[in-house]
Formats: sequence, C-alpha cells, structure tokens
Amino acid sequence: MISRSNNFDFLRLIFASLVVITHSYPLSGAAEADFLSQLTQGQMMFSSIGVHGFFIISGYLIFKSLLRCKGLADFYWKRVLRLFPALLIVLILTVLLAPFVYESSLPYLKNNSIYTYIPKNLTLFFRQRGIDGVFENNPYKSSINGSLWTICYEFSMYVMVSLLFFVRTKPFINIIVVLLFISSYILSVFYPDFLYGVFIKMELVSSSFYNLMCFFTGGMLLTYWKIKSKKTENIIIIFSLIILIASIYLQVFKYTCYFTLPILVILIGNRSTQYINKVGTVIGDTSYGIYIYSFPIQQTLVYFFKFDTVPLMIFSLILSLLLGYLSWHLVEKRALKYKDLVSKKAIPL
Repeated sequence: MISRSNNFDFLRLIFASLVVITHSYPLSGAAEADFLSQLTQGQMMFSSIGVHGFFIISGYLIFKSLLRCKGLADFYWKRVLRLFPALLIVLILTVLLAPFVYESSLPYLKNNSIYTYIPKNLTLFFRQRGIDGVFENNPYKSSINGSLWTICYEFSMYVMVSLLFFVRTKPFINIIVVLLFISSYILSVFYPDFLYGVFIKMELVSSSFYNLMCFFTGGMLLTYWKIKSKKTENIIIIFSLIILIASIYLQVFKYTCYFTLPILVILIGNRSTQYINKVGTVIGDTSYGIYIYSFPIQQTLVYFFKFDTVPLMIFSLILSLLLGYLSWHLVEKRALKYKDLVSKKAIPL
C-alpha cells in the first residue's frame, strides 16, 4: 500500500487549480492566454503544467498499482471505480441542470442531443462536446465540459500499462519501461503526426497521445529511481529547476520538459512536507472533482454574470473546490470502498 503521508494530494490540488486558472481566459472571452503563457512566450501554460503533472503522478502510481495487483480484473476494476462514478454523476447533473441555461425554440425534452450526451461521454473516446442550445451564446461556444478531453488519453495509458501485466515479474520489465519512454519522446518531439489517421478514428490526436504518454511513462520510469540521500535529492531538484528555467530562456523547453517535470513532480510529491502532507487527510483527494466540475461551473458563471477573467477565476476556484470536496466525499470515496471486491475473489486474466 502506498502511504498517503506525502505531497501528492497537495500537488494534484494545485494542478487542478492551475487548469481552472487557464480556462478562465478563453471562457471569459479574453484575447490573451494565461499569464505564464505570456511570460514564457507560449512555451508553458498553467493548464499544461496541471495536465502534465496529473499524467506524471498517474504514471508513477498506476504502474505501482499494476505491480501489486492480483490480476487484470483487479487492475481494471480499480481504474473503473476511480474514473466512472464521478464522471457519471457530473454528466447526469449536467443534463438535469442544463434547462436553466437552455436557449432554443425546440423544447428541451425533444432535443435529441440531451439523450446522447451521457452515453457518448461515458465511452470516453467518442465524446459529445455539447448539447444543442446550451452555452451557445457564451464566448466559448463549443463545449459544456472541455476538461473531459484528457480522460480518454488517461484510460489509454491504463490499457498500455495493463499490457505489461504479463511481464511485470520479469527482470527486463524496467528495460521495456525505458523503451516506452524513449519511443514516446521521439514520437512526441520529432514525429507527432505518426499514425495520425489511426488515432483520429478513435477521436484521439496523435501529437497529444505521444505528449501525454511521454509524461506518463516518465512517471513510470521514476518508480525505479531510488535516492537514499536527502542531500542528493535536493541537488537533483535544484539542478532540474535550473535546467527548466534555462530551457525556457533558450526556448528549448519542449525538448527538456519530459525530463525535468517528471523529476520535479515525483521527487517533490514523494516528500512528506509538514502541513501540506495532510491535505488529503483533511479535505480528501478533491482534484478529480475540481477538474471535471470546473469547466461547466465556469460556463455557467459566464452565462449568468458575464464575468471577466479575474472574477471568473476567483469564484470558479471557490465553487470548484466545493464541488470537488462533495464529489470526493459523496461519490468517489464511497465508490473506492469496493476497490478490493475483485481482488478478494482473486480473478486473474
């Protein structure tokens, strides 16, 4: 069992909040990108740090979970419980509350798009971005919940990891993980359109897949990196920060980020820093709830109050944290009580 006395819950909370900050700009109709994007000339955005951070932590923890699980059924059951209960609830609430922001001459219950919204989004890969007549007069018209786009990539990473189940006890498993990281790095940096046509049939973008895979496998790779000395760890963190800052200045961040960000996220996450290591214990793991609720919250605030960027940022962060808290305690935490249901039956695949 992985100890929760670490900084990962705090980092996930920060990463989810960073996504909300970036989304506040396009959803409020702002012409400029977020402050970090402006500062780094488009090399970094708050949301990219957030999403990449999520995938790094996910790669690290999910790979550890695979190495411990009793079978593929056990592995997938835990992944389903983590993703789908909260996703289903946010989709149901969206359909139930959409009439309050509905603008169309067609009666709501006669609108076919409301009946396809939940099942299509539950497939993860064939997402329906909107419901006809909902938020169509907002500055950002094209989506009710634009945050959901990453979930299909996340689940794709689960499938990739699960294939390693059959060789997880072999001595060469670490070599396979290294090769996965190297191949995803080469594809992301040099050949982002490789197999573009294949991915597009699944409504995936090849460049996004390779990009997120590289961060995910970077997290996987760091499960093998054991640093015994705190002094050495501090030196590595400082050195990685220097490289990160220098690469932004030299405008080569896209080549170095796949190394520096995983190192920083995992080394900082594995620490147990006083106070912030209690975030998960005090409020729970609210990050997933914040992530999936924040976008429709922001769209709704813009619809009713026409907020500019900063007010939208402030109020949506507060409401997203509240919904994330409720989602964790009322849905996600309760669903995870059943996470050992399959392992107790010891069903291997």
